Amino acid sequence: MSIETITSADSLSDGPASAEQSTVLTDQEIFEAHQGGKLSIASTVPLASKRDLSIAYTPGVAQVSRAIHAEPELAKTLTWAQRLVVVVSDGTAVLGLGNIGPSASLPVMEGKSALFKSFGDLDSIPLVLNTTDVDEIIETLVRLRPSFGAVNLEDISAPRCFELEEKLIEALDCPVMHDDQHGTAVVVLAALTGAAKVTGRELEGLRVVVSGAGAAGIAVAEILLTAGIQDVVLLDSRGVINKQRADIAADPATKKAQMAQRSNPRGITGGPGEALLGADVFIGVSSSQLAEEHLKLMNHSSIVFALSNPDPEVLPEVASRYAAVVATGRSDFPNQINNVLAFPGIFRGALDAGARRITPAMKLAAARAIAELAEPELSADYIVPSPLDPRVAPAVSAAVAAAVEAE
Repeated sequence: MSIETITSADSLSDGPASAEQSTVLTDQEIFEAHQGGKLSIASTVPLASKRDLSIAYTPGVAQVSRAIHAEPELAKTLTWAQRLVVVVSDGTAVLGLGNIGPSASLPVMEGKSALFKSFGDLDSIPLVLNTTDVDEIIETLVRLRPSFGAVNLEDISAPRCFELEEKLIEALDCPVMHDDQHGTAVVVLAALTGAAKVTGRELEGLRVVVSGAGAAGIAVAEILLTAGIQDVVLLDSRGVINKQRADIAADPATKKAQMAQRSNPRGITGGPGEALLGADVFIGVSSSQLAEEHLKLMNHSSIVFALSNPDPEVLPEVASRYAAVVATGRSDFPNQINNVLAFPGIFRGALDAGARRITPAMKLAAARAIAELAEPELSADYIVPSPLDPRVAPAVSAAVAAAVEAE
């Protein structure tokens, strides 16, 4: 069996130019598109005759079941499980809507599964769970493990998302990735690679400020440090994250405390003004607004990624007064930083290569593949490919599979 998407063919097959077109959506067309959900099941074999039924179901299917019982590895090729990604959420951090629960999160998870099929040619089903207990979620997925080949965690609130991902990676023998963390981080690194070249800078020498120390912010900071950028400063609602801050020093086991040990090499204290003074890059992954007066503190030809959706931390027309390169998470402005550039190819490459885990090297390989596709046409308004560029998922998949082989 396979998942068929009911997504509009036009919205997924148009070329890069159409990705930049602003489309006015009406409530009527949105709700009509969601009637009955966005997914359906379709058979991959004919079921038009008694012979077809005998092959696909009884009695023929019994031979396949016996074979798998005798040799469990055959389940990888004789069922869809090895190529099936489950999109798992508890509905606690959905888009910008917050904790809206599993049922209300399901349309988002259906959409994610549709993207897996359309862009990565991977079957996917959404699983929304009526629990927020980390151990209960893990137990559920461990028990369901024979039914799937990989786990995409989605819209799970911080800091539980960190604990859940870490424990689930240890509990399961298949690829697991929290896309809100790592998909975002991969595309940000790809975009920053292009933006650095546009502004004539070396990636490793950038001074970067990341606003937001939740799931995405922590992951972005981690991948930038892994890529060799040494000067990364994190901001949360209380200001700059540093080792001396009382709340961080009081609990050294938190992700923020761990990042305080690795980031902020100049020991900056204070708030956005102190962090952005002399900075080359601002990356916003929170709902906090960036004041225009703080943009003035950044270095000449700065880079601003205002990725909060639907309301960026600073509007592009304001950021462009000071920054040489501006990106958002929206499709109606140039340089859309969109996770769909990363996650279909990452999971496809991991499954193609038989990887048991998604490693930092695989994420770096994915970011490089995305950046390289944009390089021939690189400009201030084009630092990453369009999310609709059909080259992206195959390139990312190949790069990730190669990284698996190298490791």
